[in-house]
Amino acid sequence: MASKSFSVAYIGVGLMGGPMSARLAKLGWQVSAYDVAPERLTAAAAAGVRTATSAAEAARVGEVVLLNLPTNDAVISAVFGANGVASAVSAKQLVVDFSTIPVDECRRHAERLREATGCRWVDTPVSGGPPASAAGSLTMMAGGEAADLERLAPLLKDISARCTHMGPVSAGLAAKMINQLIVGVGHAMLGEAVGLCEKAGIDAARIPECLAGGYADSNVMKAYWPRMVQRDFAPRGYVRQLLKDLEMVSAWAKSLHSRTPVMDSALEAYRELKKKGHSELDTSAVVKLYL
Repeated sequence: MASKSFSVAYIGVGLMGGPMSARLAKLGWQVSAYDVAPERLTAAAAAGVRTATSAAEAARVGEVVLLNLPTNDAVISAVFGANGVASAVSAKQLVVDFSTIPVDECRRHAERLREATGCRWVDTPVSGGPPASAAGSLTMMAGGEAADLERLAPLLKDISARCTHMGPVSAGLAAKMINQLIVGVGHAMLGEAVGLCEKAGIDAARIPECLAGGYADSNVMKAYWPRMVQRDFAPRGYVRQLLKDLEMVSAWAKSLHSRTPVMDSALEAYRELKKKGHSELDTSAVVKLYL
């Protein structure tokens, strides 16, 4: 795998998978894609991605099978369902899962697929959103065998700005849980802070400049504070997506018998935001709860 001459199957061409699959095709990778909603394949096809009519059809011609699916049930269906990946792969192939799914479920899927086909599993959840997916600047957390990650290096280099091998299968997802915990709580905390600024009568828009270079400065503030101040709540990253991920983190923490009172408070804020009808807005909209 020293070049871009090997083939890639891409299962799940949605918010993240669409721009990523198109980018890979434009960079010279041989990409065959499938999605349960065929209309999602249109933009990818225009970029040179070959389309398939089932997950099995795509996986059959992919030396590496990439999964980018919204839920654990979607992963199960795409891999183990009728015309799924498991019916088409062999020990020569690798499954690389970008999906954010429960940590223990990831381990079960990997063991099940390996027992049935010999095919190995690498979990590589990503962070950065659709713009980073299109630009190849994602942050990637990886779990799996070191030799498999080394084999995938040329491909992952074209997808991410940084890929960190965290340990065996499911270790990447464990790191993703930590990422979601920090990002989710961070959004809610910024929302509270914007609300306090406005109620105190100080210029909230100047806070990033005021705090630049100090301990309170952060990438989260740089990216989301201006959106909150400007009420810029376009659907870049949906409330429902972060809510789903935080609920997953909460369940994982409980399985580890770990207390997370700060995250629990943030989680309730996102649940309230969703109830108010803001589930399709950017997560910056959590500021609405504090104004």
